[in-house]
Amino acid sequence: MYEIYVKKRALKNLRKAPPFVQDLFAELVADLRATGAIQPAWSNFSKLTANQYHCHLNYSYVACWQHENNSIKIEVYYAGSRENAPY
Repeated sequence: MYEIYVKKRALKNLRKAPPFVQDLFAELVADLRATGAIQPAWSNFSKLTANQYHCHLNYSYVACWQHENNSIKIEVYYAGSRENAPY
């Protein structure tokens, strides 16, 4: 089991998203908690840097997270529209 931390800014962006996107984010968090940072089953999953990853929740929304090696902590630092994604 991994510990998932979601930054306040990501939560704020999610509150503006449609309910089905919020549900998809909850599914992603459950997958991150269960299996870790590598999530190839999610749409457009990719590695951004050595310890940062992202995937699409749907066509318009993405989530970005980071995970330090040998750590059980995963931090979701962005969840929101693709247009404003920090990559």
